[in-house]
Amino acid sequence: MLPPLSEPEITPNDLKKLLSSEETETFRLVDCREEDEFAICRIENAELIPLSRFAEEAPAKLTGAENQLPVIVYCHHGIRSMNATLFLRDSGLEKVWSLAGGIDRWSTQIDPEVPRY
Repeated sequence: MLPPLSEPEITPNDLKKLLSSEETETFRLVDCREEDEFAICRIENAELIPLSRFAEEAPAKLTGAENQLPVIVYCHHGIRSMNATLFLRDSGLEKVWSLAGGIDRWSTQIDPEVPRY
């Protein structure tokens, strides 16, 4: 289950539940790190929209009538993804959350096979 709209973040445990549930609503998982970081590690099925190009690329890829799915954004530690989340919410998307602690926390709490850097 997705967090309430009043919450800007989703915990790694809640994201894991979403990813493993067959009954979950569909959502987009967006990695806003840069390409070199994405090459090191990523969460399965994430799409890359680097923060350095986020303002140009994200609105076209994530907004509009054909793109009404909820969005979960992550980065390394959760700061860039929070900025991206707030940007998307300010752009009119309501169902957007940042992964608390980023992929680093994901690695320590959920999947230790994901390399830390």
